[in-house]
Amino acid sequence: MKVVVLHDMASPDAAPDLADNVVQATQVLAALGRLGHRAQGLAFGPEVDQTRQALEELRPDVVFNLVETPLGMARMIHLAPLLLERLRLRYTGAGARGMLLTSQKLLAKKAMRESNLPTPDWCGPRDDGLPFSPLRRYIVKSVWEHGSVGLDDHSIIKPLGRAAMRAAIAQRGKALGGDCFAEAYIDGREFNIAILAGSRGPEVLPPAEITFEGFQPGKPHIVGYRAKWVEDSHEYNHTPRRFDFEPRDAELLARLKAMSLRCWRLFGLRGWARVDFRVDRKGRPFILEVNANPCLADDAGFMAAARRAGLDQTIVVWRILGSASRGRRRGCAVEKTGLA
Repeated sequence: MKVVVLHDMASPDAAPDLADNVVQATQVLAALGRLGHRAQGLAFGPEVDQTRQALEELRPDVVFNLVETPLGMARMIHLAPLLLERLRLRYTGAGARGMLLTSQKLLAKKAMRESNLPTPDWCGPRDDGLPFSPLRRYIVKSVWEHGSVGLDDHSIIKPLGRAAMRAAIAQRGKALGGDCFAEAYIDGREFNIAILAGSRGPEVLPPAEITFEGFQPGKPHIVGYRAKWVEDSHEYNHTPRRFDFEPRDAELLARLKAMSLRCWRLFGLRGWARVDFRVDRKGRPFILEVNANPCLADDAGFMAAARRAGLDQTIVVWRILGSASRGRRRGCAVEKTGLA
């Protein structure tokens, strides 16, 4: 087949989280080549019409969508699948609706809450309707950015009131150049559950726990930007991933797997995904984020879970390619997502 790998446009001096997208695309291209496909990369450029024309000229059988920040904006992540749907091209991964709902964290949290899926309480920039306690800590996050962008120890706050919380949200939003929200900080364990499409439906890959080793007393146990991207940092080198668990964790892991599959169905996901959890000191799980189309680079968490299941990168790409969906009829995605 003729496959186009659609990815972000990143400059040579791009930040690690942006440059990683191109690394991922290069590895996926290599895997497609090993599978015998005619594959080439295409950057989603600053002019959407140029990207559209390039796709129409290339006329691929399938588009492998890896776009995360089209036009340099995380909040436009749904633009790539929306374009592919309008062009009626077969493509991998989440559709425009699923991508929008999972990437806008407040929409995702509201959808989960309405479906009785546990997610930490929150307060958005214009959302004051949820419980607030001055006795607990909160973590301020970007509404749109992923990859722990803007997340560090200073993101943890203990406001004395709603006014202080709103001020902290606004201040963090200015630094990140976009809306932020405050989420109740869950002090406990952190898990990632990866899901991969298969011939019999979505398969939950081996659960992973992120451990926090050698953290000084009082230092928040969070997977911030340094832990994900700064290779010479203490956080990066002291947050290993583990797959071996005690028998007493069996019931908890079964719950995490079941909740992950519910998220897959709730958001209509396809191809591959990852659900991030925190588990509090009482053993209660809370969903932090649902990640559609997570990174497939060889050193990413998704591939670590795949390898644990005995799957290499080529097999993962093959399975995702096999689950690719034909673009819906023109206009359908706009109606469902309200992106007129």
